[in-house]
Amino acid sequence: MKVLYILFTIILLSGCSTVPDQFGKLDLKKWRSDRGGCNGVRATLVPAFKAEIQNLKGKTANTIGDLLGRPDINQIEDRNQKFYIYFLEKGPHCDTPGGKSTSRSVAIRMSAIGLATEITFQNGLP
Repeated sequence: MKVLYILFTIILLSGCSTVPDQFGKLDLKKWRSDRGGCNGVRATLVPAFKAEIQNLKGKTANTIGDLLGRPDINQIEDRNQKFYIYFLEKGPHCDTPGGKSTSRSVAIRMSAIGLATEITFQNGLP
């Protein structure tokens, strides 16, 4: 019984991990704190984000969510693909949640198996 308790404790503790505050050059704590890009912080982090694009590709949807925080828009496409969209600057979406916005954004395409396959920058939604 004691062995089972120890094994259970080890499994429980190994599943607990904290989300890092840094991903390469990208300050994740600042990124996550600027929901919707409404405070202008994400716009200053774009060069650091671009430097880490290749390291983000291939990550799972859960890992991307843990690193960058909940996406501002989770857009579902056909063939079980989806986009995680993060706004980079203040726009109409800040004052009217759910409203259409043409503010600069980054979209991370998730494949049907939940891996980041493409990262693009655009105005508004992809």
